[in-house]
Amino acid sequence: MDKKTLTELDYYRIRDEIACCCLAEESRFIMTRLEPFTQVEEIEERKALSREWLKYLNTTRASALSGWNPVYNIFKAISVEGASISLEQTRDLGSFCNSVYNVRAAVEGAESDLGLKNLAALVRSLPDLGAVSSAIFRIITPDGLLRDLPQIRSIQEKIANLNSRIKGLMQAFTSNSRYADVLESTVPVLRGGRQVLAVKSNRRASIPGIIHEVSQSGLTVYIEPDEAVQCSNELVEAEFELSAEIRKILVELAGKIRPYCQELKDALKIMERLDITRAASVWGKGLNCVFAENCQTDAFSFPLTLIQARHPLLGEKAVPIDVRFIEGKRILIITGPNTGGKTVTLKTIALFAMLNQSGFPLPCSEGSRLPFFTGVFADIGDEQNMDESLSTFSGHMKNIAKAVRYVNENSLVLLDELGSGTDPQEGAAISMAVLDRLIEKKAFVLITTHQGVIKNYGYTHQECINASVEFNSDTLSPTYRLLMGVPGESHALDIAKKSGLPGDIVQKARDYIVSEKTDVSALIKGLTEKHTELDSLTQNLEKRSDEVEEKAFRNEERSLELRAKELELKAGIQRESQEFLSESRKKLENLVRIIKEGEVTREKTLGVKNFISQLTDEVKKREEELLREEEELARKMEELSKKQKVRTSKKATKKKTKLKDALKNAVSMAQADDNVVIKDGKKEVTMEVLEFAPGASVLAGKSKQEGVIVASRGKSQWEVQFGSVKMLMKQKDLTLVESPKKRTPTYTLDLNGDSKDSKPAYELRLLGMHSEEAIKALERQIDLCVLNGLKNFSVIHGNGNGILRQSVQDYLSNCPSVQDFSFASPEEGGFGKTYVKLR
Repeated sequence: MDKKTLTELDYYRIRDEIACCCLAEESRFIMTRLEPFTQVEEIEERKALSREWLKYLNTTRASALSGWNPVYNIFKAISVEGASISLEQTRDLGSFCNSVYNVRAAVEGAESDLGLKNLAALVRSLPDLGAVSSAIFRIITPDGLLRDLPQIRSIQEKIANLNSRIKGLMQAFTSNSRYADVLESTVPVLRGGRQVLAVKSNRRASIPGIIHEVSQSGLTVYIEPDEAVQCSNELVEAEFELSAEIRKILVELAGKIRPYCQELKDALKIMERLDITRAASVWGKGLNCVFAENCQTDAFSFPLTLIQARHPLLGEKAVPIDVRFIEGKRILIITGPNTGGKTVTLKTIALFAMLNQSGFPLPCSEGSRLPFFTGVFADIGDEQNMDESLSTFSGHMKNIAKAVRYVNENSLVLLDELGSGTDPQEGAAISMAVLDRLIEKKAFVLITTHQGVIKNYGYTHQECINASVEFNSDTLSPTYRLLMGVPGESHALDIAKKSGLPGDIVQKARDYIVSEKTDVSALIKGLTEKHTELDSLTQNLEKRSDEVEEKAFRNEERSLELRAKELELKAGIQRESQEFLSESRKKLENLVRIIKEGEVTREKTLGVKNFISQLTDEVKKREEELLREEEELARKMEELSKKQKVRTSKKATKKKTKLKDALKNAVSMAQADDNVVIKDGKKEVTMEVLEFAPGASVLAGKSKQEGVIVASRGKSQWEVQFGSVKMLMKQKDLTLVESPKKRTPTYTLDLNGDSKDSKPAYELRLLGMHSEEAIKALERQIDLCVLNGLKNFSVIHGNGNGILRQSVQDYLSNCPSVQDFSFASPEEGGFGKTYVKLR
């Protein structure tokens, strides 16, 4: 990466800002020398670590990482045999060991709750410095003070005694009234590390001793009395002895730490990496940044996309821009008025690419994507240099020549005001030839220009895409917004007039160009109008498409409702047929009995049996046909429910509706479960014993249709009621399930209250409510379910004109707490009832 280019992009200013967020001086030093990476693995690893740091920073947990004083030079000193370290360096080493221990404990403690996979793996790679820490803190306290060690205890006591004796000797002079006229002060002072008395110069003979100093005025002399001289000499010797003993202790400590020098250096590298990635997250959090996704994935390739990108140095003045490349486009031509933000836009895109390749977050919105570049070449600003006899145009050509020579398909090229500084016609020709070569090399190119020919070039080459900075014709000022797909006018005359150029000169300029003006400006204006018109037509088309889809859905829904009613009528007819069969069976059995009393022939008996068998088979055939229709209807209702969820999800995406997050950390709902009994403060679970018997709930066949056993009809056969239909089923085709009463006990939902005893309803009734009232009740129901751990419930909203049902479906589609929902089966309420499953 070229340093000059990075400087022009203000990369180093942003990097140094992020470096200020580091906690340790050593990490800050490394950060200030950081350059964009070209290895994808390194970039992704740093971004992954910073993402997880951002998760941690967004919690209320205590800081995981603490700063430390520079320690690398201490490691170098310790590695020398016989070297010693100071008490201050010992304290710094202890602080570093504590930082290592604390960050490992904090990250591992939050790993499962916050999903800190990469951070946890990194802190686990930290060497174990327990032995080093123990050795250090056996000598010093956590505050960095020397402990009361046996080796120095006697020396310290001797020093304390000597200080006490000297203090007593001094007090003998300062408290004696005989010396009141002799002393300038009754408080002893230190001179050369010894306690002395301030004596008036003309009375110096009154106190025998050694004169250590004379004041500048000569009126005061500082005398150490003879009685204190010997004690002070002994004190100096004791203090030297203490220093020697402490140095011996620290040399021994350095010897104990020396085998761990490599572990300490490895730990320092990891701690610096943790500090640097954390600093990027701290900076990003302050600017509401996100991490850009990759344009290239394992399976797909996506175009460059920046959403609501804001230049970090502009602060609140930054106007967010959207940049959306199209697949196959690699050259962006930005046009528009002066001071409209063309160069800022060009720099923003390039700066974001470099920050992304440093593992830093970007001040933009989610969904932004950036490719990786191995080189960046730029021609920005005026390269005029009088010392080197380099003109503006020559400076531009020098930069462009370098770019053309070295670029490849992974290079980013920035060309500001391409084609300027020389004859417009020749400049435009050179510009197009340069673009031809860059297209051949498949480089990624961002250019700004005022050349109309270049705008046309962008339309005639499929690798190019035009864009412009928006200009407000009413206020004659730029809006600093980027319009993709449309070239812009320079508006030089309008801006010149607004800047103070006399109106007659501006008008004269218009007259000069009116006859020679090309149709480019008119073309651009027309394209802009067509672009706006196309947007309007697209919106209207989407609206009409939604209306048609809505109407088709309603028709399908109505059709299924009619089929459900038809099926209900058939079920009634089938019930009548069963009654008829039962009555016919009785009559025929009576007939057989009468025949038996008369003359019985084999033909008569077989005829009666065949009649009964055919009648029974016909009724059974009707029952099976009815069951198949019920299954088909249930399947179509489920498909319709899925369509409804897809439709409502699309609507929610277009409206960008934000609903509140569901409550987390839900508590158990043991008391609300009929199978849970609290006995002597302990929870006991009672299970229902399932067996085939009248009244048992079962699931029948592959369709898992739910029914209830009515009666036994012989060995391994049962009469089962499905809604309003009764059928004879074999026991092998039935599966016992828990009875509905056990599964769905009813509770009353307190819609108004904040009562602590409020519990969710297993069946929420919204009939007769207005939409707003119903949604409020549904919202409270979901909150109570989350609090009490209830995962499934049903909502009865009825059919009516469909408004209440649609409101419920829309809310459930957008509620983050809801995992799934569907209409009930026809026999359980159909479209008038919805089953809800929470996450």
